[in-house]
Amino acid sequence: MSIPSQYDANSVESKWYDYWMKHDYFHSVPDEREPYTIVIPPPNVTGVLHMGHMLNNTIQDVLIRRARLQGKNACWVPGTDHASIATEAKVVAKLKEQGIDKNDLTREEFLKHAWEWKHEYGGIILEQLKKLGASCDWERTKFTMDDDMSEAVIKVFVDLYNKGQIYRGYRMVNWDPEAKTTLSDEEVIYEERQGNLYYLQYDIADSDEKVTIATTRPETILGDTAVCINPNDERYSHLKGKKAIVPLCNREIPIIEDDYVDVEFGTGCLKVTPAHDENDKVLGEKHNLEVIDIFNEDASLNSFGLHYEGKDRFVARKEISKELEEKGFLVKVEQHTNKVGTSERTKAVIEPRLSDQWFLKMEDLVKPAIEAVFGEDRDVKLFPRKFENTYRHWMTNIRDWNISRQLWWGQQIPAYYYGEGKEDFVVAETKEAALKLAQEKTQNTDLKAGDLRQDPDALDTWFSSWLWPMSVFDGIRNPENEEIKYYYPTNDLVTGPDILFFWVARMIIAGYEYKDQRPFENVYLTGLVRDKQRRKMSKSLGNSPDALKLIEDYSADGVRVGLLLSSAAGNDLLFDEALCQQGKGLGKKIWSAYSLTQLWQVSNDIEQPVSSKIAIDWYKVKFNKVLAEIEDHYSKYRLSDVIMAMYKLIYDDFCGWLLEIVKPGYQQPIDAKTFNEVISIFEDNLKILHPFMPFITEEIWQSLADRTPEEALIISKYPEIGATDEALIVNFEFATKVVSGVRTIRKEKNIAFKEAIELFVMNNESYTKDFDVVIKKLVNASNINYVQEKVDGASFRVKSNEYFVPISLDNINVEEEIEKLTKELKRAEGFLIGIQKKLSNERFVNNAPEQVIALERKKESDTVAKIETIKASLASLN
Repeated sequence: MSIPSQYDANSVESKWYDYWMKHDYFHSVPDEREPYTIVIPPPNVTGVLHMGHMLNNTIQDVLIRRARLQGKNACWVPGTDHASIATEAKVVAKLKEQGIDKNDLTREEFLKHAWEWKHEYGGIILEQLKKLGASCDWERTKFTMDDDMSEAVIKVFVDLYNKGQIYRGYRMVNWDPEAKTTLSDEEVIYEERQGNLYYLQYDIADSDEKVTIATTRPETILGDTAVCINPNDERYSHLKGKKAIVPLCNREIPIIEDDYVDVEFGTGCLKVTPAHDENDKVLGEKHNLEVIDIFNEDASLNSFGLHYEGKDRFVARKEISKELEEKGFLVKVEQHTNKVGTSERTKAVIEPRLSDQWFLKMEDLVKPAIEAVFGEDRDVKLFPRKFENTYRHWMTNIRDWNISRQLWWGQQIPAYYYGEGKEDFVVAETKEAALKLAQEKTQNTDLKAGDLRQDPDALDTWFSSWLWPMSVFDGIRNPENEEIKYYYPTNDLVTGPDILFFWVARMIIAGYEYKDQRPFENVYLTGLVRDKQRRKMSKSLGNSPDALKLIEDYSADGVRVGLLLSSAAGNDLLFDEALCQQGKGLGKKIWSAYSLTQLWQVSNDIEQPVSSKIAIDWYKVKFNKVLAEIEDHYSKYRLSDVIMAMYKLIYDDFCGWLLEIVKPGYQQPIDAKTFNEVISIFEDNLKILHPFMPFITEEIWQSLADRTPEEALIISKYPEIGATDEALIVNFEFATKVVSGVRTIRKEKNIAFKEAIELFVMNNESYTKDFDVVIKKLVNASNINYVQEKVDGASFRVKSNEYFVPISLDNINVEEEIEKLTKELKRAEGFLIGIQKKLSNERFVNNAPEQVIALERKKESDTVAKIETIKASLASLN
């Protein structure tokens, strides 16, 4: 068979992905095997593959492919999230381009456009994941607005409402004026911003007195309904019971007293605007104040804004402050830093707004989810554990969840109104069931379906995705079905810490509420992907590489390895394309190793050389040792440590040492026993590497032998940890240092490899001679001679053994050699002084542990021996 000298990732990746798909290796159905289940964090249906997705899904694919190799029934469920706010914004923008205003459409017409958009663009990210090698069970692909998924969401809403957990309340909510919807507290990001503090004068009615009030939002004075002072503030006690006049609109408002006012902040006098501030709302309710909402839903001013009606709040702020100044109401302006709430999705500044919304009571629901993470059994484990503090903080400070959104794209709230009163509604899964309930509630059998009006709001997107691990297996609608009983609870969840509360915590809450079980056992929280300068990757900075272009340049395998080389569990990933190049380089090395083995002529007529037997015995125990380390890293989700350990094992130990030792001489055959054992070792290497580099490993696996579909690497058997031999590993490592020492001399003295050398050893270390045969082959030594006296020539030490290679002075530049050795001697003598100072320090010797002192004394004796060797080399040159 002709073996290409270069590995062609492009053709290989499509070939094997198609092969895996054709033979249904990714598909899972319940059977007698142990299940291993992962549900994908569903990316937004609007999304395209970015670096965060690449990292997250590479990790999931590593875990799922490993489970498959371990003989488990591996099921990785893919899907997408309908992402209410993001998708509706995309659809509205697309309609705008076509000259269509959403407000001119009915809900049904808009949803038709939204579904068309979803069908056209919605599957892009999942197709891109295939390029990465993601081995999802694509037949199970779900979308959070599939009919069955939506049915589950509605069923849960109705159930929680009937349990008294969901209620409708008139509350101060977070309003996103760009998306024109409410947001939950968790969807608001607080940022420190530089603003102004405006000092305004309010006239006191029926007097010449004035009172100064400080505010960061002068535009909201038009919604003021009181001025509040602290009853203990003597500065203002004379104002009790009087009225103040709001500047510009000249409306009289009462002056009230309350301990809430901080006498130290501003002037100690507070304007009260109940419609636009949470704390002012509380004051307003306590003192029975009027509520005046001055904003439209897009945060422009309404008719209460007087001549500023229709103007944006920030434009109005500038213009009102200018008018206040011109009319003498503005006393002064100071710079002021305050925290401003912004929308996680649209980045718009949040507007506090009073509104009728639906809420889910969280106080009782959250208790099992706290116990799951912090209970004695730790039913749900977070990796790394540092995130437990974040989880505890959120869960113990939880507020009721605002689950309604003023959007059309999403599951419509199943509340049906039969009258104009706030309580004139029923909640049911279908309109038919709602009609029956409404007839019973009103005792009006003449009520018709046409008389019912469904609540126009949609449910928060997270209210559907919190059911994801259950609903993908139809566990809400059919709680006893075979699939939910087999696949649930799932095993591992891989996601980002930014949605630990939004999604992870809520799934745990839902899992205990509806299955009385954890939804997953382990949560692996990845870090954020940053660039080399530690900046978050973003389009605006231009530092986020095109994910598909990376795959094209470095291969899918190379990118997967590159991502994981730079990713420590829970720490931010400092991405560098050089790491993808390193991953690609590993692929090249493995391909070269494969090509080399296929060039060998195999003979059944020759004996296995002793050097080959030693090398094979060594590699097998080294493989077992590394495999045990790898399993420990896997158990702690330290995947970067896993790939690093594999990288060293395969690049250095397999390619760098084993193949070099067993490689037959030029135009010589290799013995069949060695060849077969090397191929068997190669296959085990491919098995452990397959989860990280699925394409190149399958290509080589299938090329090493004729395989049936049942013998594909993707479903082969993962190696088991066998016996190890630490003495063999240590002795081999000693031998490699000897080889490296001789190679250095050959390089420095320009001695060609084909020119055999003699090697002399002063064997001061109790080191076995068993590896001499390996050393001889690798350094091309005609003999290894053990001597009692030093031998003239170049020398080096490995521990306390001294090695000599006789050198003809004709081959070297004596002056350069003397200069080099003199520098080396100076360095060694300086190092020795440092060690001896430490050992002569009584305090150090009396307080340091025994093993530390022993190590320092060993360094001292080794350095003394090294100095002697250098001096002897110098003497031979003079």
